[in-house]
This record gives sequence, C-alpha cells and structure tokens, in this order.
Amino acid sequence: MKAVVFHGIGDIRLDDVPEPKLREPTDAVVRLTASAICGTDLHMIRGTMAGMKPGTVLGHEGVGVIEELGEDVRNFNVGDRVVICSTIACGNCSYCRAGYYAQCNDANPNGPAAGTAFFGGPGMTGPFDGLQAEKARIPFAHVTMVKVPAGVTDDQAILVSDIFPTGYFGAEMAEIKPGDTVAVFGCGPVGLFAIVSAKLLGAGRVFAIDCHEDRLELARIQGAEVINFEKEDPVETLKRFTGGIGVDRAIDAVGVDAVHAHHGPAAKKAKAEKPEFKREVAQVAPKTKPDGDNWVPGDAPSQAAQWAVESLAKAGTLSIIGVYPQTMNAFPIGAAMNKNLTLRMGNCNHRKYIPRLLELVRSGTVDPTAILSHVKSMASAIDAYRNFDLRKPGWVKVELEPGATVQ
Repeated sequence: MKAVVFHGIGDIRLDDVPEPKLREPTDAVVRLTASAICGTDLHMIRGTMAGMKPGTVLGHEGVGVIEELGEDVRNFNVGDRVVICSTIACGNCSYCRAGYYAQCNDANPNGPAAGTAFFGGPGMTGPFDGLQAEKARIPFAHVTMVKVPAGVTDDQAILVSDIFPTGYFGAEMAEIKPGDTVAVFGCGPVGLFAIVSAKLLGAGRVFAIDCHEDRLELARIQGAEVINFEKEDPVETLKRFTGGIGVDRAIDAVGVDAVHAHHGPAAKKAKAEKPEFKREVAQVAPKTKPDGDNWVPGDAPSQAAQWAVESLAKAGTLSIIGVYPQTMNAFPIGAAMNKNLTLRMGNCNHRKYIPRLLELVRSGTVDPTAILSHVKSMASAIDAYRNFDLRKPGWVKVELEPGATVQ
C-alpha cells in the first residue's frame, strides 16, 4: 500500500509499505478514507522534534472504515465508519479514567514516564506508524476510535480527529468565561479552531495574532479582531485595545516553530533578542536539512509564549497547545510569576472531546470545513507538504484522500 514515510530530517517520500495486521486483541485495522497534514508533522521534518525513526509512516489524523477487529474490541463492527483519535489511550488506567487520555499509563510502549503516545511520532511516542496511508493499525481501538454519526462527511470528520479537539482543549484550559477577552497567538488550523472554541465558551472579544493575511482573514470571518505582527507590535496593540490592562486569557497555538517580526515596530525588539533566539534554535533543532525554503525551523522558538505572557492582564491564564519538544527550556517565568499568571498546557486528550464535537458538527452548530483549504490525493502528498510548509497563500489545512487519483 502507499504511505507517506519519514526517511530523515528534510526527507519524506511516498513509499510502498506492507499492509498492517492485527497484533493485539484490542487492535483494529482501518481502511483510511481521509487523512490530513498537520503542523506537528512539519516539526519532525524540520528537525524541531527529534527522535524520529526512519521508516515511520507519518500522520496522526484519520477517518476510515473498519476492515478487521481484534476479539476484545466489542463496541464496533466491521464496516463501521470511524474517526481515529490522534493520541492513543487504553481507557483503563487511572489517567484515562480521569480524562487525561494523553497521559495514558499503558499506551506508550516506552513506559508510563514516556508521556503521550500518538500516531506518526518520534521514538519516545511509541513509535506508531501514522495515518497518512491507505490502511492503519489502531491500538486500543475500543477507545482510540469514535463512530462517525450519520450525516457527518469525511471532510468534516477529519477536522475532528485532531485540530478541532486541540483548539477546544486550548480554549477550555484557558478557563474562558462569558465576557472574557482572549488573545490567540497563531492562526494556523489549531489557532483558528481555538478562536471558534473561545466563541463557543462565551468569550466577549477574541484577538488573533499572526503575520499571514489569508489566515488573519479566516480569523476575522470567525469573529476575531486581527493583528498582523509584521505591521504592529502585538503586545502594544493588545494593551491599547484593552485600555492598558491586557487580555484575560491567552492561547499559544504556535509552539516551537514560532517566528519573530522582521518588519514594523516589533522587529526592533526582536533584533535585540536575536542572539537568544539563535541559541534556542540551536537547542531545539541541532540538526536541520533545509531544501531551499522548505523545512526551515522557526527563527524564534519562544516568541509566541513571550508575547502571550506580556499581553496578559495580571492574574490572567495562559494556555499552551503549540507543540514544544522536551529540549525547549526558554520561558519568561519571572514575568509570569510576578503577574500571578495561571499556566496550563499539554497534549490534547482527544478521546474526551471528539464525541462532543462530532455532535456539534452533526447538529450544524459548527461546520469545521470553513478551515479546510485543500483536498488532495495521497499521490500528491509530497507537493502538498511542501506548499503547506511554505505557508503559501490559501494553504491552511490539507486533507489527503488515500484512494483518490492525482489532483
């Protein structure tokens, strides 16, 4: 079968790989009808998330049809259409029972201290072959899969596999209450869903900070007030728009591949911090392999978190859902402590949110496809990766169809 395979930093290929088989009685084999490209995939290719094993199938977002079931998977039938949770969880341990599926004690074969297990990730996450393939083995299938309700399309369901739950998780962690003023840093797919989710939780005002006009326009359509950090200093603008107080809640939806301002008022401060940013890049991405403008790590790993801390009002809450590797240790802890900020962060507990969000989609409360910009065949996956990595205008979220012809 065809799959997108990691061969090394800066090197991904569409390969023929063996079809997956059941290994455990709690496994399922799913024929994928939709997958997607995520910014987290780019971290591995750029070198900002180390430890990827060559030969690993990429991708952690999937929708498909069950072809085989292990004997201990009793809540599904062959032929059921399912969303696959991006993070893998057993459902039995104390963490899963408390809703912390991303910290499952048993899913990660590296042991309880290894942390989140997810599809298509580095060695420390399993590794598990990912979902950018024609078929996939799903461990702990009774928990890691959720049945797709009638009336929900693949285009809608694929966005509920990871990015909508992660955005909602970020908004919930931010402790948003009706009337709150919220700043979302990063208007990629997860940031856009964080805006949608902040509105669902009753936020009074939502500010969206990015430098790409097409993404800022999508944020505006979702009801956010937009700030282009290449044209104005985002912290100063947020303070001005909030009467000098700052925002109540901030969500970092960027993570380790953040970039600093290269133009406008914010560029002057960034220039002064350039040596520190350079040190951070060397720390989180000691090995890189750019190909022209592709696969280039962000030039300011801590920038989004810094801006978020600076823009928050005293006693505000910072929610971090942007991905940071364990090697990242730069954070403005002193500024956060002296403002009495609450810090909340982590990997999304997908299984907790997916059933609820599927119902919002089924009922028509949310149509997630407003954020879906491209649907491409698996055969076009490498070109799609390159365009998405470059953040070309209009390339916001890419769905891959394993069974489709070249597009």
